[in-house]
Amino acid sequence: MKRRLLLAALAGLAVAGPAFARCEDWVPQAKPQNASRDIVGKDLDEIIERGYIDIAAYEDFAPWSFQQGGKPAGVDIDIGRLIAKGLGVEARFHLVPAAENLDGDLRNTIWQGPVVGGAVSNLMMHVPYDSEYACRVDQVVFTGQYAAERVAIAYRKDAYPEDPPVPAYFRFDTVAVENDSIADFYLTSFAGGQLAQGVRRYPSYGAAMQALSAGETMAAMGPLAQLEYGLGAGAAIHQPPLAGFAVSHWTVGVAVHTRYRALGYAVDDAIRAGLDDGSIAAIFARYGLTHLAPER
Repeated sequence: MKRRLLLAALAGLAVAGPAFARCEDWVPQAKPQNASRDIVGKDLDEIIERGYIDIAAYEDFAPWSFQQGGKPAGVDIDIGRLIAKGLGVEARFHLVPAAENLDGDLRNTIWQGPVVGGAVSNLMMHVPYDSEYACRVDQVVFTGQYAAERVAIAYRKDAYPEDPPVPAYFRFDTVAVENDSIADFYLTSFAGGQLAQGVRRYPSYGAAMQALSAGETMAAMGPLAQLEYGLGAGAAIHQPPLAGFAVSHWTVGVAVHTRYRALGYAVDDAIRAGLDDGSIAAIFARYGLTHLAPER
């Protein structure tokens, strides 16, 4: 449930574009009324003066952000700490549920705040970047792209001892997906729905990968990092071409309120430094993941 809205939102976007939005043809629309100034996030000077930065990340989203031993953990959490270190402040995390769509996530966490309880954060992790979307949502600055994500296929080696599977195999073979995820949408619509009979739906990618390890399915399809994190013995992953899949890859970064561009620049500098010195790649390696560098 929690992941389908983010990835489903991507299905409605174009393929991830260049690093900077091209908004020449965008006609600004009437803006929603912003909330009062007192609940909007702090600017860079105030964050440094008070000594901490509030960072929002998705809850129950392993390996990116989740609770471990009662504390936030995951790739996005460690990158958030790297950002805070670059600013010279402490990182304070808020693990938040996903809203109905990405617009709702940004409204609740960055520029307005939730309807009931809670408050905005200075920064939100793991925001997918798309140039056309960035033009439309002008309450938010999209910056600090730190990784790319790509749809892949995990498979049992005993089920495919010679050639790894491609989507066409799932007309007859079984494949695990997270329910209502981008992989679910793709497989059930591809080739006029001919692959739908092989799809087995699970509430999360963790559950899908457990089903693969248990031999309940022959393969699993979804974002590479989530497949890698749940990969068991006797399984492997590959990334075949995906015909007709407009959003088989995208980049992720951070979002800040548009009023606080100085904060956005500082965050971007910290992420660029982490990319350049290998710190971000090392974070991925600690979780057993492949770091796919964003386009720069």
